Amino acid sequence: MAPRVLIADELSAQAVAVFKERGIAADVKTGLSKDELLAIIPQYDGLAVRSATKATDKLIAAAGKLKVIGRAGIGVDNIDIKAATAKGVIVMNTPFGNSITTAEHAITMVLALARQIPAADRSTHAGKWEKSRFLGVEITGKTLGIIGCGNIGSIVADRAVGLKMRVVAYDPFLTADRAQRLGVEKVELDELFRRADFITLHTPLIEKTRNIIDAKAIAKMKMGVRIINCARGGLVDEVALKAGLDSGHIAGAGLDVFAEEPAKTHPLFGYENVVCTPHLGASTVEAQENVAVQVAEQMSDYLTTGAITNALNFPSISADEAPRLRPFVKLAEQLGSFCGQVTHSGLKEIGIEYTGEVASMNTRALTSAALAGVLGHVLEGANMVSAPVIAKERGITINESTRAQQGAYGSYMRVRVLSEAGERSVAGTVFSDGRGRLIQLDGINLEAEIGAHMLYTQNADKPGYIGALGSLLGAAGVNIAAFSLGRNRPGGEAIALAEVDDPVSDKVLSDVKALPHVKRVERLVF
Repeated sequence: MAPRVLIADELSAQAVAVFKERGIAADVKTGLSKDELLAIIPQYDGLAVRSATKATDKLIAAAGKLKVIGRAGIGVDNIDIKAATAKGVIVMNTPFGNSITTAEHAITMVLALARQIPAADRSTHAGKWEKSRFLGVEITGKTLGIIGCGNIGSIVADRAVGLKMRVVAYDPFLTADRAQRLGVEKVELDELFRRADFITLHTPLIEKTRNIIDAKAIAKMKMGVRIINCARGGLVDEVALKAGLDSGHIAGAGLDVFAEEPAKTHPLFGYENVVCTPHLGASTVEAQENVAVQVAEQMSDYLTTGAITNALNFPSISADEAPRLRPFVKLAEQLGSFCGQVTHSGLKEIGIEYTGEVASMNTRALTSAALAGVLGHVLEGANMVSAPVIAKERGITINESTRAQQGAYGSYMRVRVLSEAGERSVAGTVFSDGRGRLIQLDGINLEAEIGAHMLYTQNADKPGYIGALGSLLGAAGVNIAAFSLGRNRPGGEAIALAEVDDPVSDKVLSDVKALPHVKRVERLVF
């Protein structure tokens, strides 16, 4: 059956066309109440939204088939990412589709404030001719301070440089080379406050950036500064902004976003030197078309090929690498599952080693799969999306390492688990037929396919054990599909791994444990 996607907010008709072209059924049902949405969401594999629909924890819990939520735009304040992660639901956004539009809106705010365009427009429409009242300032030669010089901020910088402004930027992730290519000067935040004639914000709203412009910051700014926020409400302390405008320290402000939206009333409404717009940063025909098409393409790629782009809670997987990566993802989860099933005490550390060709692949995705395999047998709710978060919350150390090709196998992975009881490890590879094989257990070499039901034993390497195990399983009606053996040295430690047709019963498990020379028995399910 073809995947189904619910488009719950207004999107360009082109998005529906994209889904259809990719073989996905898309239903457009906008303006639904919470109860109506809850009633139909179990039918869908994907949910496409803008900002109106709230993907709450309750909605996500009700969505039994849901695999992906796509946000046509940047902000995901309306999506409970934590709840989605716990359920293994990928959350995607489209961070680049409206970048130019938002950057242009910020530049427009700079120009509107510099020349008092909105106030002059209202005055002229009223039949007045107050030419001397609206004395503006040139932006040529003025210093623009950009807080956040990522995708949107860098476009603002490019436009500002073209307008012959001096540009200083504060961004902890902006490199010196990147700043030089943009034609901006990288500075610390206090220096930006001290030097800027105009300040524009282009950073996400997180705890570190909340109220990044507050009363203390404003006190450091030069008299007559103008502040523009087209990013997120909450970046500017609106009480402090009002105080700065009232005192004359701030000459003007351009606000496209507010701490509470929709902002139908606000203490700054009515200020002649404050330009306000209703969150129009992404509101152009081109931007709406771009984000709609992008979110449809991204969701389609994931639902049909497993490719992941612009996910907020999982590593990206390109469409080209998805087919090649798929068998290794499966193997990583199986290796992790093996370790999880044979570990019966508190986890301290999980290590994943990549050797040979696999080391050049998307190891972040493989690590997520391995962690899901380990933790899925230990902690409820662990999946490929949530496992890294769960491990971090539980204080489990995660170590990754890569190595060049070693030994007989050109490419393999090893998962190692350190628990309160000691260390266990399992290694595996993918053969040319695309099927995974176990190649080493706790340092002992063997070769075994991974079946749905398996029996694993550790025993002393003594004559008669294999016959005794086979006879016991045969008498119990357990059919062996495949049998693999390994040992560290003659007469030393040995392992046996049997793939069986049906689950091993508790009685058979107990009888195997009672055999001479047996040290450990594990029933495995994959």
